[in-house]
Parts: sequence; structure tokens; C-alpha cells
Amino acid sequence: MTRGRLHAIVLLALLCVIWTAPASAFPPYRSTDAGTADPWVFETRLGLLRLRRDRGDSVYSSPLLRLNFGLPHAVELISELEVRPGHGGLTDAALGAKWVPVRGRWSVGTETLLLLPVPNAAGIGIESQLVATYRDRAERLRLHLNAGGFYDGRPEAAEKGWRASALAEIKSGRYRPGLEVFARKIGSGPVEVLAGPGVIVDVGRLDIRLGVHLGLTAAAPDVVLDAWGSTAFSLR
Repeated sequence: MTRGRLHAIVLLALLCVIWTAPASAFPPYRSTDAGTADPWVFETRLGLLRLRRDRGDSVYSSPLLRLNFGLPHAVELISELEVRPGHGGLTDAALGAKWVPVRGRWSVGTETLLLLPVPNAAGIGIESQLVATYRDRAERLRLHLNAGGFYDGRPEAAEKGWRASALAEIKSGRYRPGLEVFARKIGSGPVEVLAGPGVIVDVGRLDIRLGVHLGLTAAAPDVVLDAWGSTAFSLR
């Protein structure tokens, strides 16, 4: 089976889902929300394209896949996969969970991911962060704050450091435009800062998610473009 045919089958499977539930988190952003999928609900995110351009070089990844599964007591299981054509296929994989014990206008929780071995990288890693979300009374404005650390033993030289982000969203009808600032620092290296807009558009059974992030520091890529589709379905 060709890679192009495989992509088409995966996309068709998503489009054929016959029942959907509200889906909130969270591509095309690097932030996540302090919210979990409803119990026994699958949230499916398919990244059609991620294009990263840095100093004249362009690298694209496709497909990217995130599957989230809601459990009772505000727990969500998380998985992430990324394929980069021409770079050995699978280049990123992770499994983990999110737990949000504090829920209300301010919701607060944790998200932890186990970074799994991929081809040409035998090690493992871990990433953990605090997540918080503020919602106004009308559920129109949402502010998401993330901060945490990571250790990645998969590269030739292990990487450890911190990451933080802030994302503001406004809901207007079927549109949810947002603006995000993301920062990351590996070891003693310079801080990588990205910022840019995104939008989530509700088109019925499928959300369309587009984002553009521009590098604000020398360590960051010049621009990163994201295009995703999203849906959800219940097992009950």
C-alpha cells in the first residue's frame, strides 16, 4: 500500500464517523487545556500537514495523529504519533494521561507523557506539566496556561529542559480564533520562542484547525504551519 493511499484511508475513516461529541483540545497549538474528554469518548486529531521552515530549509511531517480517550473522574488517556517522510518514517511517539482534579471557572490539572522509542532512537523520555484553563461566564473567552519540564533520552545527546505557553481563545459562532506564545529551553542552550495565530472552525462532524507560528528568537524556526482535522465519537 502506498503512503498516499494510506493517508487517504485514514482521512476517509475520520470523515465516516457518524456521531460526534464536542471536541476542544487542542491542535493546531502547542498548548493544551485543563479539560478532559467525556467518559468513554474518543477524540481523534489527524494532522494533515506540519511544515517547518528554518533558515531556508523546509521539513514537513504528515500524518500526525493524536488519540485521546476519556475516563471517569476527569482522566484522559493520550497518544501521539508523528511521521516525517524521508526521515525514517515514524519520528515521534508518546503515551500518557491528563488528570484535572480542580474544575470550574479556573480548572487545574497535570499532563504527563512517556516519550517512546522510535526508529534510530532507542531511548525513552518523559514530559510533565501543569495545565490551567480560565473560562468566563459566557464560555466565550478561554485562557490556557501550561508550564513543565522534560527529559528526552532518544536523541544522540539526551535533552532536558523546560517548556511553557499561554494561549487565549475567543469563541464566535462556529469560529474559535486564538493567539499563542510558546517557549522552550533545552539544557544551557538559548530559549526558543514561537508565537502566532490559529483558528478552529466547526463544520459539523469535523473541526478544521489551522495555525501559523513565527519564530521570535534565533533558536526558533522561522515559521511553522499546521493543518489538522478533528472529530470525536462515543463508545456508549
